[in-house]
Amino acid sequence: MTDRRMPLVSMLGLLALLALFMAPAQAAWAGSALTVDIYGPGQRAVNLAFAKAENLDVAASPVPAGDAPLREALTQNLAMLPFLNLMPDGRILGGTDLEGVTRAGIDFKRFQVSKADLLLTTGWRAEAGGAGRVELRVYEAFSTRLVTGKAYKGVTADTAPLVADMFCAALMTDLAGNGDFFRSALAFTRKTGQSRDIWVVRPQGRDLKQVTYLGGSSISPSWSPDGRYVVFGHHGSHQHTLGVWDAKTNRVFRVKLPGQTIGGTAFAPDNRVVVAMSRGNMDIYKLTPDLTALQETLVDSWAIDVSPSFSRDGRLMAFVSDRQGTPQIYLKDLDTGKERRLTFEGKYNTSPSISPDGRRVVFSRRTSQGHRIMVMDVDTGRERQITFGPGNDEEPAFAPDGYFVAFASNRRGGYRLYLTTIHGDEARRVETGQGEATHPAFGLVPGL
Repeated sequence: MTDRRMPLVSMLGLLALLALFMAPAQAAWAGSALTVDIYGPGQRAVNLAFAKAENLDVAASPVPAGDAPLREALTQNLAMLPFLNLMPDGRILGGTDLEGVTRAGIDFKRFQVSKADLLLTTGWRAEAGGAGRVELRVYEAFSTRLVTGKAYKGVTADTAPLVADMFCAALMTDLAGNGDFFRSALAFTRKTGQSRDIWVVRPQGRDLKQVTYLGGSSISPSWSPDGRYVVFGHHGSHQHTLGVWDAKTNRVFRVKLPGQTIGGTAFAPDNRVVVAMSRGNMDIYKLTPDLTALQETLVDSWAIDVSPSFSRDGRLMAFVSDRQGTPQIYLKDLDTGKERRLTFEGKYNTSPSISPDGRRVVFSRRTSQGHRIMVMDVDTGRERQITFGPGNDEEPAFAPDGYFVAFASNRRGGYRLYLTTIHGDEARRVETGQGEATHPAFGLVPGL
């Protein structure tokens, strides 16, 4: 199967992002602007009304063709946020038609009476060649303050989803402090026939692309911090190799490592590749820049040590070890060299992913009902179960915002990818095409 759609990276050059306002909303309104604490014990749910698009050049004239796909992509993105309730147009007193898209042209009272917390407006100006310039604004309905305002030029039906991603990233940053979820992509393993290959997809299920055609089994992908590379383990019929996909050139190359079996891959924050590899024992190593030799041993014990995962600053590394008899999650402080065991409940805890800020670890635990995803506060050791099956929920991966979590589950038959949050919000399936999908890993898309 070949995906002929435009690659993620090449689309970025089609659009120019213009700020509508001199200062960001949070700075302009100090600490009084509406915000949502997505990391706290309870999320504040807010209602968002989506007004009808307006043509800013000629009143009552049709908007450019890019409006319908933009509205669809914005709706899809916003519906993924558990703390946002998208209000049906029928719930808005007097409907969602506006006299203008700026504060002066909006009757906020009818949105206030309708219990809308936020109002999203869209204004278009036609450009040559059928493209358009779009202005997107989100206001607080009660204070009428501007939360987020952006303008994008050269918008067409094809580029509208990318505009939606950029705007939603900005909006989530202003509301919740981090919009990296909408700047991210998932790498994963998909089974086709007897082969397992690496694919990438946006978390909304868009821009699905196969990146390896190696046969055998390509597993355990990890993104580089700069978003350019995906490293993975390849198990062929005769040997194990380390594979690397270069997203910029769309090329794949492999390296034979000085070991026998690869038990997990990761990128350290300095863009160096880290692997769990057997050289007698299964230990964890950092490789040299050319990937041909071992630069540093990060974990060395008589036991099986696998599945490294790093915090953004590179200070903390989570991993799995059976040094005390069963697979358990451990944490190593790479500044001090100290290691400590994190999990004590359950006899089988695997596949850790540490949040970018190092505050939480998600992992899979085998329970009497099947494998379930748990999240642990690193400082307190408190745990919370965030998936509940049916079937098995495995291989969790933190998104770059430390809020969303991807995982693989066979709750509907074959394994597919799903999204939830650290609060255990209802799992949403990611469309990945035919074949079982496993080993999800998040990475940032350059330029978004």
